[in-house]
Amino acid sequence: MELFMNFPLWAALTAIVFAQVIKIPIRFIATREFTPGLAFSTGGMPSSHSAAVTALTTGIGIVDGITSTIFALSAVFSVITMFDASGVRRHAGEQAVVLNRLLKDFQLFYDGAKDWNKKAEYEKRKELKELLGHQPSEVFMGGITGIIIAFLLYSFY
Repeated sequence: MELFMNFPLWAALTAIVFAQVIKIPIRFIATREFTPGLAFSTGGMPSSHSAAVTALTTGIGIVDGITSTIFALSAVFSVITMFDASGVRRHAGEQAVVLNRLLKDFQLFYDGAKDWNKKAEYEKRKELKELLGHQPSEVFMGGITGIIIAFLLYSFY
């Protein structure tokens, strides 16, 4: 039962759920597309990774103080996670876009040479996931989301 009393853990989990669910109305407002699957996908505004790690770090800061060793550990972990979300993962997504386009172009070229579309192996080919990382603004908003969620939750905790 002590697990249910771990405020930083619940702040982080709540921030993840909130950040994932809020992507649906944000996308709807921006594009008029209702896409409930966004709640279970990577990428998008706000970054749930950033929301989670900043809520965790904020929760630890509230409970254990900002001079604690565990706060320092969590803060460094948060910076690395947020840097990765806006750097390596975003670039991997951009590369996936280019590779998927190359595969489609190659398919068009190959279809002209042979009757490739009758081959079952190609139908089994999966496109690479393109929405992997975050723009810096998505990471920033995820971070702000996590901090706000942690402070709001603590007032009810």
